[in-house]
Amino acid sequence: MIFSLTKSINDKAMPINVNLTPFLEEMVRQKVKSGLYTSASEVVREALRLMTEQDSLRKAKLDQLQKDIQDGMESGTASAWDAEEIKRSVRKRGTVTKAG
Repeated sequence: MIFSLTKSINDKAMPINVNLTPFLEEMVRQKVKSGLYTSASEVVREALRLMTEQDSLRKAKLDQLQKDIQDGMESGTASAWDAEEIKRSVRKRGTVTKAG
């Protein structure tokens, strides 16, 4: 299946052809056949919208990760700690909480 799309660049229409694998072609056909979409173009537009949404989410997660790393770097010098000592200390106090 080949889609011919039109894209406006500098107020000039530019056709775009998209070649799909047989698997993707069948997926598009099934989506239209199901009645969820009225045309193959609608399926492609929805797929591109979802991809844009996923890209935005991925960027937000990456931005947060970079911020968290920077915050960690600016939080001061790391200090050594002993997991067994921390466990003993918590057991002595009798206050165990689950992180979550």
